[in-house]
Amino acid sequence: MSQRLDYTQVSPAGVKALGAVYGYVAQSGLPPALVELVFLRISQINNCAYCLDMHTRDLLKKGLPVEKLALVQAWPEGGALFDARERAALAWAESVTRVATTGVPDADFAAVSAVFSEKEVVDLTIAIGLMNTYNRLAISFRNVPQAAAMAAR
Repeated sequence: MSQRLDYTQVSPAGVKALGAVYGYVAQSGLPPALVELVFLRISQINNCAYCLDMHTRDLLKKGLPVEKLALVQAWPEGGALFDARERAALAWAESVTRVATTGVPDADFAAVSAVFSEKEVVDLTIAIGLMNTYNRLAISFRNVPQAAAMAAR
């Protein structure tokens, strides 16, 4: 796989705008490790190798145990490895990412609203939308994952 184009060079203003949204999410008050966990799950759903590689590395740097990392894709079976807020955020991320299929039902909204404030639900949804955008850019323009680039050397 080779990169089709470098969208950061082609549209720096667009990428900067996305970066501003990322900056908002980072200062929103949501726990950074929770946001990274959600980013990883979204990237798994979208099959974005570039983002999977990046978020896996970021979570390991943040100290996420490898046992938990290994079960992100099957988090409902992870039991006590995932706390109530992580489970709610991951379920919300799945529902919102698969919006065309799920329609984001009231039950999903009620579940996330039970453990997050209204502002947190909005900020989490902004983060979910942002990661879906980043996944679509990386997949569409064939960003090469760091691991693949290193293996090719």
